[in-house]
Amino acid sequence: MADVSSTSIIIPAFNESASIGRVVSAVRGIGAWHQVIVVDDGSNDETAAQARAAGAEVVRHPYNKGNGAAVKSGVRRASGEYILILDADGQHQAGDALRLLERLGEYDLVVGARAAATQATSARRAGNTLLNWLAGYLTDRHIPDLTSGFRAARRSLFREFLHLVPNGFSTPTTTTLAFLKAGYSVDFVPIEARQRVGRSNIRFARDGAKFFLILLKIVTIFSPLRVFVPISLLTLLVGAGYAVWTIITQSHVTNSSVLLIMLAVVIFLVGLISEQISALRFESRSE
Repeated sequence: MADVSSTSIIIPAFNESASIGRVVSAVRGIGAWHQVIVVDDGSNDETAAQARAAGAEVVRHPYNKGNGAAVKSGVRRASGEYILILDADGQHQAGDALRLLERLGEYDLVVGARAAATQATSARRAGNTLLNWLAGYLTDRHIPDLTSGFRAARRSLFREFLHLVPNGFSTPTTTTLAFLKAGYSVDFVPIEARQRVGRSNIRFARDGAKFFLILLKIVTIFSPLRVFVPISLLTLLVGAGYAVWTIITQSHVTNSSVLLIMLAVVIFLVGLISEQISALRFESRSE
C-alpha cells in the first residue's frame, strides 16, 4: 500500500473555477498528502486563484496546451514517490483515492473504473464500451474503463512513459495501454463517478477517432504483431478466396489475387520486423 505522505496528487484543470476549490479541499481533508498540485492549463477564469485559496500548489501554463501537457507538467513538478491523478470537474470522490492507494505496491498502476451507468450520455457509454473492447483485444486483457482519468502509480514508472503521452486528451488511454503492454501489473478498482460540474471538453465525434489511433499507436509500439497479423490474414484470405473463385469461373488466377497474396506476405514480414524493433527498444532501455 502506498503511503499518503509519499503521494503527490496531480489535478489538471482548464476553466474549472466552479469545482476546483471543492475538489482540492475534499482531497486535502482525507489525508496529509506530500503535495496537492493543480496544473492550471491556461484558464481564463479564477481556476488558479480558487485552487491556491484551497491550499493547492499551482502550476500555471501561459496558454491552453491540453490535458496531456498539464499532466506532464504535474508529473515533472511532483516529488512524491507515488502520484495520483484525478479530474478537476468534481466527478471523482475523494475517498476513492485511498482505495486506489491500497492497491499500489501489489500493482504498478491502479485505475478507478467507473460504472457504466455513471458515464455521461448513452453515446459516450457506447463509445467507451467499443474502445474498452478493442483495447482488450489488442492487449489481451479485460479493460473495464480505458478512459478514466482517476489513476495512481509509482512516479518513476509513470515518467518512463511520459514521452508517449500526447499533449491533448487521451493521457488515460496512453498510460493504461503502455503499462499493460510493457508487462506491468494493472488493476481496475470499481468506483461510482458523480455528474461533472460544468461542460466536458471531450467531444465523442471529434475525439473518438483520436482515441482509436492512439490504441493502434501504443500497441504497434509494444506488440506490433497484434495489429499486423490480423490484417495479413484478412488480406491473404481475400486473395486466396478470389483466386479460387477465378479458377472456378475463369479457369485462371488473376493478377489481383497474386498481388493480394503478396501483399499479405509483405504485411506479415513488416510485422515481424516491427516486433524485432520493439524488442530491441526495450532491451536498450533496460540496459
